[in-house]
Amino acid sequence: MSPVKISVLMAVYNTSFKLVKRAINSVLNQNYKNFELLIIDDGSDIFLSKKLLTYTEIHQQKITYLRHKNCGQSASINKGIKISKGNYITIIDADDEYKVNHLQTCVTRIKGVDLISSKAEIIVNKKSDYFVPDKSDNSKNIHVDDCILFATLFGKREVFETIPFKSMYAADSDFYEQASKKYRVKKINTRTYIYYRNSKNSVTARLKKKLM
Repeated sequence: MSPVKISVLMAVYNTSFKLVKRAINSVLNQNYKNFELLIIDDGSDIFLSKKLLTYTEIHQQKITYLRHKNCGQSASINKGIKISKGNYITIIDADDEYKVNHLQTCVTRIKGVDLISSKAEIIVNKKSDYFVPDKSDNSKNIHVDDCILFATLFGKREVFETIPFKSMYAADSDFYEQASKKYRVKKINTRTYIYYRNSKNSVTARLKKKLM
């Protein structure tokens, strides 16, 4: 078998199984097939964990499932990076999904650079969902298009091995900024990642509510 080209990492913590299954299936249905999917269960409820294990066993040729005590998304992704095998690494949030050509688009667009980020197709209930707290001033909001989105990051393995994600708000933006000091980075104008901002339980939604 050929070496794995892309490692897709998904951290899961008590997200509805229906949504996690949707995210998993969107990866499995990619038209680019040389990938592995690592699901890092960040100490979810045992009933969800059992469902995840059962479902991932069906697709064990493509999926690796591991579970650990809750430590947060950034730490979970960092652990996933250590056991991943791909030449390239990327992420998917457990309540989002890929369009069928997402990985192929990333492989094509990363040529000439070390790390890319992209925009996303944003699903909202109301216009305010297009905005998130500014990392520099949480009292202000900025449009999602002006952010670095955690799960649209796609890059060479060396970048992710060199720069760990920090446990902080806007860890994605911090990672991108740190990477830009050592590597060639680029934000591309594609929307092959589907970002569901209509969830009241998302990290940014909870922070917005706290600050209101």
